Amino acid sequence: MHRPADAADPFVADLVAWQQVLPRRACFTGLTAARLRGWWLPELPPVVPVFAAVGPRDGTVERRGLVVQRLTAPPPYELVDDLRVACPVETLRSAARWLGVLDLVVLVDGALAAGVPREVLDGAGECRRRGVGRLRTALALADAGAESPWETLLRMLHVVCEVPVRTQHRVVHDEVQVARGDLWIEGTRTLQEYDGAHHREPRQLADDLARQRRLGQVGWTRNGYVRNDVLRHAHQVLRDADRALGRPHDPDRLRAWFDLLRTSGFSAAGRADLTRAWAGPSGGRTRR
Repeated sequence: MHRPADAADPFVADLVAWQQVLPRRACFTGLTAARLRGWWLPELPPVVPVFAAVGPRDGTVERRGLVVQRLTAPPPYELVDDLRVACPVETLRSAARWLGVLDLVVLVDGALAAGVPREVLDGAGECRRRGVGRLRTALALADAGAESPWETLLRMLHVVCEVPVRTQHRVVHDEVQVARGDLWIEGTRTLQEYDGAHHREPRQLADDLARQRRLGQVGWTRNGYVRNDVLRHAHQVLRDADRALGRPHDPDRLRAWFDLLRTSGFSAAGRADLTRAWAGPSGGRTRR
């Protein structure tokens, strides 16, 4: 198939070509559908196949770089940019076949942030398919308050380390809102926040410093973290949380966090596992 070399969106242009070799009722699903819908994605290997779903009577499609799942009924879909895209429930079920719990929490939080109703997503766990057990765990851990995938990771680090947190907490003093924080450690006067790259821009940095001064003036502490802290220095994040809670620091709590990381795309090992799974013996074939 061919597409214009100067396509405005090469990803969409590629899928327009892929759609022409798929059966008429087939649709894009899993990570492909999630990306088309603008959901947050976990970190992924450099090469990610295109994921599609077909019904029980559709023909077999075998192409390098394409992973097709055959369902017991024709997959429900919607049109997005003239592409057949699986409904949110089917998108999650398909992704759950490959992804770990942490990746799925990011995906579900991203769907919530994109406006998919929580009650619709909860229905994704009501079936018996490979990976749906992990999906049910992720649905129970999802939080519509997250405003970025890295906020989700920071929240999950606290949750699995048994630190009680609440998202998007409003700090109010004398009936005036001083700040709204990513995560509030319940029962304390401490905010834990993720500082993305935009926080290093001069104007945003000035706003952040002024906000931190206001928090300090009313007796609140604000701890900011970056990607490296979440992935490689989680012990310091937990130490700050333990200090705020007034409890002894116990590094053993981090084992649950490292287990989640190891089976996710946010670790080199997790990305290697995904690459091997996608290139396995049935790679490029229609799978049930």
